[in-house]
Amino acid sequence: MKDNKLIAEFMGLPKEKVGLKQEVIYGLNQDDWYTSDNLNYHLSWDWLMPVIQKVNEVSGYNDYNTDRLHIQRVLDDCISENAVGIDEVHKAVVEFIKKYNRDE
Repeated sequence: MKDNKLIAEFMGLPKEKVGLKQEVIYGLNQDDWYTSDNLNYHLSWDWLMPVIQKVNEVSGYNDYNTDRLHIQRVLDDCISENAVGIDEVHKAVVEFIKKYNRDE
């Protein structure tokens, strides 16, 4: 999934090329390596929450950062009203990263 690759790069995961096809793999830690197809940011809160933490860090917890506030609103909706799920939060995170990369 292309968006998960974007998130992995935003998170600064180490990457290596392996095999004859020189497939790129990403390391969550020394022992856990994943192809871009096996990154689970869109499926697991355990994967996605550290990304949200980094979003807060790079935006300086700035309450005036409208992109960060959008993610917070989506999370609040998810928690309080159960109106959205991980798909919407993942989408909001990807939108933030794309804007962040353009502005850098």
